[in-house]
Amino acid sequence: MKIGLFSDLHSNLNAFRVVMDFYREHPCDEYFCLGDVVGYGPQPDECCNEVKKFADLTILGNHDAAVCGRMNYTYYYEAARNVLDYHARLLSQENMAWLKEMPYKHKHDKGFTICHGSPIDPAEFNYVFFIEQANQLLPHYDELDHITFIGHSHLTKSFALTPDSAVDISASRITFEDDRKYIVTVGSVGQPRDYDNRACCTIYDTETRTIEYYRIPYDIEDTVRKLFDSEITYNFGKRLYLGI
Repeated sequence: MKIGLFSDLHSNLNAFRVVMDFYREHPCDEYFCLGDVVGYGPQPDECCNEVKKFADLTILGNHDAAVCGRMNYTYYYEAARNVLDYHARLLSQENMAWLKEMPYKHKHDKGFTICHGSPIDPAEFNYVFFIEQANQLLPHYDELDHITFIGHSHLTKSFALTPDSAVDISASRITFEDDRKYIVTVGSVGQPRDYDNRACCTIYDTETRTIEYYRIPYDIEDTVRKLFDSEITYNFGKRLYLGI
């Protein structure tokens, strides 16, 4: 069974379109979005419409939660808050209701869990991209699924855990072993932050027990042009070019 896993579109429809095209050329049995459909970019409503049609299930991200009133985002920096307020005005009632119904976490019968950030207290949206953060999961080792796929950091950082230690295993292709548990970040479709500005998505093969990352170029210039024509600060467009 092949499963497409992607995350953090952040209202970047051009990036998501090339990811959908990629998956159509490399079809999977199921598709899961790991959150943050909205936030930062110029086309939140359009992205919601497309994800709803394409993904079998979408997990709640922190920006999704903020836009639909499921979390307090007053502590976000001003530019990010302004985009969330703007997106809340742009979303249709139907898409707002969809965000309000998204789950924080989902356990799949193939032995993996999906959530946006850390699987421990997922409503807190804690990050797991430093080894220190991975080590904080060790007291919860028995609670963890064999594999947990997450988004949130916009990176492709992954960790293998034993009851006593965590090891960084970030690679373009990861093979999963029985005697470890894994936290795997699937990267970002619409706003990568690993200095590679191409859209990122993954395919998990349950038969070979591997996950592979794919990077796909998209029309950044058109996305930035749409962003500049909106109420969103130009800095978010600059970040798309730099991949940060």
